Amino acid sequence: MNFSYWELKEWFSKVDFTIVGSGIVGLNCALQLKKKYPKAKILVLEKGMLPQGASSKNAGFACFGSLSELVDDLKTHTEEAIFNLVKKRWEGLQLLRENLGDANIGFQQHKGFELFLNKQLFEESASKKHQINKLIYPIFKQDVFSESENIFKFQNIEPRYSVNQFEGQIDTGKMVTELLLKVQKAGVKILNTITVKSFVEHGDQVSVKTNQLEFTTNKFFIATNGFAKQLLKENVQPARAQVIITKPIKNLPIKGTFHLDKGYYYFRNIDDRILFGGGRNLDFKTEETTEFGQTAIIQDQLKRMLKETILPNTPFEIDHSWSGIMGVGNQKKAIVKPVGTNVYCGVRLGGMGIAIGSLVGKELADLIA
Repeated sequence: MNFSYWELKEWFSKVDFTIVGSGIVGLNCALQLKKKYPKAKILVLEKGMLPQGASSKNAGFACFGSLSELVDDLKTHTEEAIFNLVKKRWEGLQLLRENLGDANIGFQQHKGFELFLNKQLFEESASKKHQINKLIYPIFKQDVFSESENIFKFQNIEPRYSVNQFEGQIDTGKMVTELLLKVQKAGVKILNTITVKSFVEHGDQVSVKTNQLEFTTNKFFIATNGFAKQLLKENVQPARAQVIITKPIKNLPIKGTFHLDKGYYYFRNIDDRILFGGGRNLDFKTEETTEFGQTAIIQDQLKRMLKETILPNTPFEIDHSWSGIMGVGNQKKAIVKPVGTNVYCGVRLGGMGIAIGSLVGKELADLIA
């Protein structure tokens, strides 16, 4: 590539820390490193024009797990593990709000609601509600989950649903914008449309090969979540999430964040619209991809559920659709660890990037003694 002496000197020479990925984890890692090492040269590399993956493409749920999700987790995790998951998610949300400010991320707390499409799942979740409330009570000092009548008049669901009084929502675009501004003001350099192809450790340095050039850095951090397998051999798989949003709906009464089917479907209000996503459980294999896009089986189901359950008596039009790439695995705990002498990773956020991304980024930076 045709780089000048000035460009090579300013951006690619004597680099202390290089971070791959300008999403929530990568940018929070950069902030923490700048706080610890104010004179360090920190470079963030992003393959997209905007943060790829899920950081700027998610639904903006400030959540830590619906009742049925946590009940389902009891089958594969210990109570201690679930307690720690919820604790980290809650602490991560508080860190996000503290770092950026509620007004700057459009934070609102209209509660979270879980709808049940069948009686069996509702009864199973209801029977475990006391156990879950007791388990996480030390975090919130109150019962988290209660029940409510169908106040929003949804159809084809059980007549009662679960309510989470601590759940909120954010404006994802505002959050990413504010985070980018904060990182750039701190003096961190961010380069877009540059893809890391590989890296090799040489003594106390790491050689980084990109689609533009090769350079060396003292420390190398991988914060690419759903794309982690392209650089790492860790237990993290890509998981595509498809999303649709309606055109504005006059006098829309729905406010809050809503979950269905153990969290595989989710919707919320935003700008007088309904944003609705999920459905990867309809076709797990196809959605285990790093390719953005939509499929008919999921798009048709989202539209059908909008018409039959969420907005049964309200005319609506679909305005836009998109997808994001999450990182998931056989456990929900994020992977934050050294993967070499001078190489570290913070990946596998399990669809909880809003909740734990800030904390994972901080923990990633703190791996350096």
